Amino acid sequence: MPLLKLEAGRIYDKHVGESERNFRNALNMAESMSPAVLWIDEIEKAFGQSESDADGGLSRRLFGSFLTWMQEKSQSVFVIATANDLSRIPPELLRKGRFDEIFFVDLPDAQERGSVWQIHLTMRKQNVALFDLAQLVAATDGYSGAEIEQAIVSGLYAALYQKQSLTTEILVNEVRSTVPLSVSRREDVDHLRAMAQERFVSVR
Repeated sequence: MPLLKLEAGRIYDKHVGESERNFRNALNMAESMSPAVLWIDEIEKAFGQSESDADGGLSRRLFGSFLTWMQEKSQSVFVIATANDLSRIPPELLRKGRFDEIFFVDLPDAQERGSVWQIHLTMRKQNVALFDLAQLVAATDGYSGAEIEQAIVSGLYAALYQKQSLTTEILVNEVRSTVPLSVSRREDVDHLRAMAQERFVSVR
């Protein structure tokens, strides 16, 4: 099925009434392409709870329209969303019938990190066979996929500066110079994991 991405930043407009119209047009487009998958990335930024009312209630109106549409839509539009902070999402959006399940995606394990390394090295025209994947996987315990990708990007710049090909040693040095979020925000990650054990479905 077609995968459609709804970007909150492209909905909001400075002119009165335009944001609501943009939102209706986006939903109408999704329905016109049904059956389709509508993906909302970082949904808490689009419909999250806010302590201020600086936008004149626009966010609440769009949120209300979205709830109504999810409840009453007749077309086959399967809605999925990602979020980093579920505490900012109103509970009425998370109930069954709107989002039927909430999945917790933890940091990648050893096998998944190996796949991430292979994918991003291949994307950057590197021969995976020339690298010690086992060493790279071990060095990135607790790293996210994005942090592994940035280690490769930084490694390529370092290799270019040194006028040599990218090597396992260069990548390991770049990894060691990075402090992953699992370390710098350890308390937040541990809290999220503890909450996920009781409330969410693990993807593994």
